[in-house]
Order: sequence, then C-alpha cells, then structure tokens
Amino acid sequence: LLCGVASIIEAARLATIQPAGGNGYELLAIGAVVIGGTSLFGGEGNVVATLIGAIIETTIRNGLNILGVNAFWQYVVNGGVIIAAVAVDQLKRRL
Repeated sequence: LLCGVASIIEAARLATIQPAGGNGYELLAIGAVVIGGTSLFGGEGNVVATLIGAIIETTIRNGLNILGVNAFWQYVVNGGVIIAAVAVDQLKRRL
C-alpha cells in the first residue's frame, strides 16, 4: 500500500511515469534499513532507527549530489556504507 502511495507521489512530482523510474531506490531502502541497525541475518527492526538510517542515507546522497559526484560513484559509496554497516552488525553479534 505504501509503495503505491509513494509511486503516486513520485509520478506527481516528476509529472510523468516511466517504467524504470524507480530503479536504484531498492538499494537506498536496503541501505536505510541496515544503517538503522536491522540485521540482514535475521532479527528485529526498529521503525525509529530505520527512519534515522533513511535520514543518514539521504544526507549522504544529497551531499554527494552537491559535490557533483557521478551517479556511479554514488552507488559505490552507498554500497560501501552498506558493507560497513553489515560489518559493524557482525562485530556486535560476535561480542
């Protein structure tokens, strides 16, 4: 339901609908959840922590846009942040 609402808002914002218009958003969503502290290996999530993760993810993305970083390198940075968050999660699980 919320995905449908978000797609309607995005279509209204862009004033057009493209079949591939949402490509790349899934990586941002995974990044927000992992940065928020939800483990990819099972466990419980927290809505507030996921919201904080989304804010961090958006801040990083906006900062890279302001700096004029190429979209390819933005995905590389996003992947690095996800890998770092998973590594921190694994370290916390082992301790």
